[in-house]
Amino acid sequence: MKICAIICEYNPFHFGHLYHLREARRLTDCDAVLCIMSGNFVQRGEAALLDKYERAAHAVRAGADAVVELPSVFCTSSAEFFATGAVKLLSCVPGVTWLCFGAESGSAEDFLAAARALNDEPLSVSEEISRRMREGTGFVRARAEAWKNHLPDMPDLPNNILGTEYARAALRFFPELQLVPVPRTGSGYSDKVLNGKYSSATAVRAAFFRGERESLAEAVPAYVAESLARLSGYTDSDRLELLEKYALLNVSTQKLASVTDCKEGLENALKKAAKSNVRNIPAALTSRRYTTSRIRRILLQNLLGITECFVRECLNAPLYLRLLAIGNGREEILSALGNATVPLLAKTGDEKRLTGIAKECAEKDLFADEVFRLVKNLAPEKKRIFSGGPQTFA
Repeated sequence: MKICAIICEYNPFHFGHLYHLREARRLTDCDAVLCIMSGNFVQRGEAALLDKYERAAHAVRAGADAVVELPSVFCTSSAEFFATGAVKLLSCVPGVTWLCFGAESGSAEDFLAAARALNDEPLSVSEEISRRMREGTGFVRARAEAWKNHLPDMPDLPNNILGTEYARAALRFFPELQLVPVPRTGSGYSDKVLNGKYSSATAVRAAFFRGERESLAEAVPAYVAESLARLSGYTDSDRLELLEKYALLNVSTQKLASVTDCKEGLENALKKAAKSNVRNIPAALTSRRYTTSRIRRILLQNLLGITECFVRECLNAPLYLRLLAIGNGREEILSALGNATVPLLAKTGDEKRLTGIAKECAEKDLFADEVFRLVKNLAPEKKRIFSGGPQTFA
């Protein structure tokens, strides 16, 4: 069978995601759609609104054939590690032929050209990036600005940056993978105001926090709206902040500096902020050089005990595929997942087969799930892999 993959977070699933899923099928004429989705924490360094099993069930009810989890070491990392970890796992699944992703603009060849350029960066560009960073600009922005003088079409918008990282990862781990960019419809990635049916996930979350239940119904499928309606008394950001502050106070500066992207003295600033009991550390330390998301990821990875060295070890080791949801009657894709070159974790006790780095990586996932339950004030429960059929939406 030929499988089209989608790397996603679905935080939460909305009509823009439904459009993307349908376009993936239409453009590739694939036999199945496989989603590899962030777990209970997402790449912004935050807890997802809904847990991973519920979000995976939403994807299958919208028409995905199966959903597997992107391990926490990758889904809490920068765009480079997020993309590379996902693409490498997809390379283990027989039949994966396409990767379909949202983009502000550009063709598959545009993304591959940008990826090749970044992989063979001229010395002059490297020097300009370093200069801009010394002047206080963050790496991602410094790289984008430096490349504009050498390659004007270098992607610099959120989805395009991630698409370029997918292309870089494909060139490294999965060169036969065919990239299928789908132009975004409706709101931009960072838009915070609902814009009808095709609103951004950022806008959906903002509307949720503002309590705009009726407006949400226009942007997400009914069953997603029902799931969100059950989230009363949402205070998990405060709980997560307290846990992250405790972890900061309890870690040495040297150990903190081993977390991905915690460089250039940022570890000292974080420790100082924690000791001073700063109310909102990400907001207090955000600057041209350090984005809010970067600081959130550092705080979260420190809490979860994820170092850059361990992320790289996971990239270079065979890991596993953790099944979160499967469509009814989808034995063929289940067979493909079972024939992957890494173990499929689909039932209780499957983790016992893991050894070495894979075992450590899976333990990080389980710890992240425990932290998520603390943050959300949820009772312990058994995993619940969803098995169901798609629903039809207007």
